[in-house]
Amino acid sequence: MFLDDAAVLADLASGAAFLGSGGGGDPYYSLLLAEAALARCGRFEVVSLADVADDALLAPCGWIGAPTVSVEKLPNGNEAVSGLRRLEEIMGKRIDAVLPIEIGGGNGLAPFIAAAELGIPVVDCDGMGRAFPESQMAIFNIRGLSACPSVLTAADGSLSVIETEDNVTHERIARALAVSLGGIAHMVEYPLSGADAKAHAVPGSVSAAIAVGRAVREARASGNDAFEALGAALEATGLYPHCLTLFDGKIVDLERETRGGFSVGKVTIDGFGDSGQMAIEFQNENLVATSGGKILAMVPDIITVMDRDTADTITTEKLKYGQRVKVIAAAAPDILRDVRALSFVGPRAFGMGFDYVPVESLNETETA
Repeated sequence: MFLDDAAVLADLASGAAFLGSGGGGDPYYSLLLAEAALARCGRFEVVSLADVADDALLAPCGWIGAPTVSVEKLPNGNEAVSGLRRLEEIMGKRIDAVLPIEIGGGNGLAPFIAAAELGIPVVDCDGMGRAFPESQMAIFNIRGLSACPSVLTAADGSLSVIETEDNVTHERIARALAVSLGGIAHMVEYPLSGADAKAHAVPGSVSAAIAVGRAVREARASGNDAFEALGAALEATGLYPHCLTLFDGKIVDLERETRGGFSVGKVTIDGFGDSGQMAIEFQNENLVATSGGKILAMVPDIITVMDRDTADTITTEKLKYGQRVKVIAAAAPDILRDVRALSFVGPRAFGMGFDYVPVESLNETETA
């Protein structure tokens, strides 16, 4: 399919922001760059994963660093193209298509800008089905693929090539480089064949993000409940089969700092009426939501804070005291819920002392 409408780009940005679980970076600047690329190039081509040739070279890409930095340190617009061109030199082969390393936030839009400049399509899939804070949390690493060769580029024009056999080491090197380059950089990683993408990528996630954003936009325009439309759209994708409202209230406290290349902290929300209080801990992305001593949702399920009046997603770097919000949870794709995946993206992977329980099981009364 061809994406040639700025409204659809905005839908993608809205849907990707929700799927980011608070992370992936606010999509505002990525949307501006994508709109400018659309104006120059006329359209983006989005291809189904099933239609990609097995021997095609695909390049996942996106931004690495702290989202708090991304709202202040603007890209130069050439980072992705520079990184992809260098990867072609290393691989000795033309890149046939790109895809988001994660569908969350601004990273859901990042490949479109490069695709327009290179004249190649974006594949309707991604490497996480949401956003996660660390590179080794991609499904490609979980399934045993290498992140390298990887290319990291920054707004000052610098370029670094990372080559290591260990994907955790790759994350540590890339994170340190991003911090040294001002806190954020663009990264091309996990180059893979079309056959490997078909076997391991999360299919249909770009289309899912567009559908979610469209549903919210159309509901607002028609005066219908945007949150009901959001839930129906998520469940219709087949990737995110459960969605529910966890909490409704006002932000009364916020702890947030940029540390080690991450935005980390905790937000506290007072519920309206007699619903008590909710706390959400985050590391770029929202990780766990608790209320009254009970866990209501946890990683890898999606936990997203949204403006209760507009249904706009509020990413972790945009959280502010006094915002009136709803906290929405959605089930993660099944590919992230198996035993092996949970060892990389479940609560214990983030140092929490408990095992994963699906959001629908934690809230059986609400979902019944």
